[in-house]
Amino acid sequence: MPKLKPDTIWPSDEEDVEITKQAIEDGTNLTDEELVQFKPFEQADLPESLKKLVRGRPKISNPKISTTVRLDEDVITFFKAKGKGWQTRLNEALRSYMLSHK
Repeated sequence: MPKLKPDTIWPSDEEDVEITKQAIEDGTNLTDEELVQFKPFEQADLPESLKKLVRGRPKISNPKISTTVRLDEDVITFFKAKGKGWQTRLNEALRSYMLSHK
């Protein structure tokens, strides 16, 4: 069993019975014998071209770096007030400043 986060919510006995019932009805209730046949995705016998299609976002050449920075509340409020994408706009403002001060 994988290690779970401490705040993982387990289904009640009643919920577990209902989940199992629905899994049996839709054919997704696998036996122990079927479950042991599963392999991690990396070990699956799939063509590499197919693995790339289902493996999430492609790697980018210039990935973002997560950081923590302390900014004034009014600065954050200003960017958030403009709606979704505020972090991108903040990044663009910083880039503009950076390029104008080279």
